[in-house]
Amino acid sequence: MVDRALSFGTVAETYEKFRPGYPAELLELVTSYAGQPLRTALEIGAGTGKATRIFAQAGIAVTATEPDAAMLAELRKHLPSTVTPVRAAFEELPLDTSYDLVYSAAALHWTNPDGRWERMSALVRPGGVFTSFGVPIQLADPALQEAARAARLPHLDEDGVPSPDGTPADRPMQWPGTELEQSEWFTDVRQVVVDRRLTMSAEDFIGHLSTVSAYVMLTADARAEVFRRTLDVLPETVEVNAEVTAHLARRR
Repeated sequence: MVDRALSFGTVAETYEKFRPGYPAELLELVTSYAGQPLRTALEIGAGTGKATRIFAQAGIAVTATEPDAAMLAELRKHLPSTVTPVRAAFEELPLDTSYDLVYSAAALHWTNPDGRWERMSALVRPGGVFTSFGVPIQLADPALQEAARAARLPHLDEDGVPSPDGTPADRPMQWPGTELEQSEWFTDVRQVVVDRRLTMSAEDFIGHLSTVSAYVMLTADARAEVFRRTLDVLPETVEVNAEVTAHLARRR
């Protein structure tokens, strides 16, 4: 998992180009849940700043932390000076400052589970908000999704990240909500889905796949073959399910 977590720097520019951003509805969801002004925020695993943008543009002072130097360099190209970029992993962050909001966009599963929520509670001020969210892009057409799965199968069985706590996909509450509900430091746990569909070219869909860790970890030859086989089964334009699944909790 550590190798996968630190694999994104090799595709930082591609990540910025092909990963979709986050919708304004996500900001509205978080601010509505907070119920009070959010002035400061800490981001865990900022990547190239896809999520950083929506919070920074709302006037929140964001400290964006990211362990990969290449990803952080790409973030600096696109984010305003009001954002404070810090190269650090979650486990390295000092615990002497707390924030109105702590959030993680498609990165929390890379953090060390040992002591995760005790450490998180030290970073969120009492009454403050923690949220984790992600966009697991999938082809909207089940038949195309199955064709793409068959195309990658010789080299890759699954291209997602399994639930960190083993929660089955059919359970109403998914991770990390499952862990937050058991945490002594957080309350009012909610899981909310922001519906969204996107249309993109098949080439851009392949561009997105090239930023997914499961594909990054393949050999260059295997990756090229998987992408060629996948392109062969896709029409020129595809619709993708880009819904955002967010988990929110309040610091006790």
